Amino acid sequence: MRWRVPRALPVPPQKRPLVCPYCYADFPARRIRFRCTGLPGPRGRRCEPVEDAALRTHLGRREVLPPVFDADGRRGHAICTGCRGRTGRQVCPVCHAQLPVRFARIRGRLIALVGAREVGKTVFMTVLVHELMNRVGSRLGASVGGSDDRTRQRFVADHEAPLYDRATLLQATRPTGLVREPLVFRFTTRNRAPWGVRSPRHTLLSFFDTAGEDLTSQESVAAHLRYLDRADGIVLLVDPLRLAGVRDLLGPGTDLPPPAGPGEDPLHVLERVTEALVLGRAPTRRWVEVPLAVCVTKLDVLREHLDDGSPLRRPQPDAAHPGAADGQDVHAQIQQLLHRWGGGGIDDHVRTHYRRARYFGVSALGADPGPGRRVHGGVRPYRVADPFLWLLGEFGVVPGRPGGSGTPGPFT
Repeated sequence: MRWRVPRALPVPPQKRPLVCPYCYADFPARRIRFRCTGLPGPRGRRCEPVEDAALRTHLGRREVLPPVFDADGRRGHAICTGCRGRTGRQVCPVCHAQLPVRFARIRGRLIALVGAREVGKTVFMTVLVHELMNRVGSRLGASVGGSDDRTRQRFVADHEAPLYDRATLLQATRPTGLVREPLVFRFTTRNRAPWGVRSPRHTLLSFFDTAGEDLTSQESVAAHLRYLDRADGIVLLVDPLRLAGVRDLLGPGTDLPPPAGPGEDPLHVLERVTEALVLGRAPTRRWVEVPLAVCVTKLDVLREHLDDGSPLRRPQPDAAHPGAADGQDVHAQIQQLLHRWGGGGIDDHVRTHYRRARYFGVSALGADPGPGRRVHGGVRPYRVADPFLWLLGEFGVVPGRPGGSGTPGPFT
């Protein structure tokens, strides 16, 4: 019996090529490849698994898997050239990572999370995704989940369990010669069609977490140029404890990050990101078009130094789409604080180079973990979802451009 391969599925027109959410390589739909199932084919022949060199080279994964073969990626299934078995496992033609179901028909959004060493990028990303899965998503009428088994397993074992179950801080992202594998999630909402029927709308979200050391020189940034160049949105985390004005405010005994090394100043990190974006996209344009969310972190440490009327002392809005006023208030407050605390160069750079940028103030944990890297009293995030919701508004994934959302945190 011979399997009949269906006709090519209609793929919506793309303004640009498809982009792999794992290695960020771009390619047309027809170049998507397939991986054999490893099961016996119709005549009993079976393809033997081998170590996939592309996975090892591009993602650092050493896995023994059935072979990959060429076929028309616009089709949902293909016939293995070895065993003649039918498979629907589509993989990236470059890194060979298995692509999410219906990948060619889903809009992908690639988000780069950048910042200096010890700023808390991994903790921020973990708390953000946890909030989306457990609180914020339901208010948006959306569901959020891992797009593949590997993401689901990695997120629970390496991110959620240590922070939420064992109350220990996550280890910082380590620099490496290999490009790290992003975490990829599926964000699903329901669109109302003109005739009243609601249909699912899927968006792939790929989070790429850089090590701080990867952004301390032009050479290391160049190694990650493809990721920054493909990013649809940038989230820059700024540790206020590295700003001279903040360090002067805090009393003796405050747990401060180690002295900044060469290139670890928040402004220097931002400058290198901008250089990479300009180099990779349109060197002749004046503005960087990719939206930039600048997040000042660890607000819990600075609560007593904020004015009583500061929007950063309000309970965060509870509505799914609270409107622009709250976000504009927070934006103006952070902009003012940057200049007051010695970070005015960041604001000058952003206003000079970025057409779409917004400032945010967040606290991923809600309190200083203190010695021992233990999270006492549980994770109590404050406004962690705000920058993400703003980016979704910029992408057109959620209606409007919400200025902030979430649940009441420790600043009440």
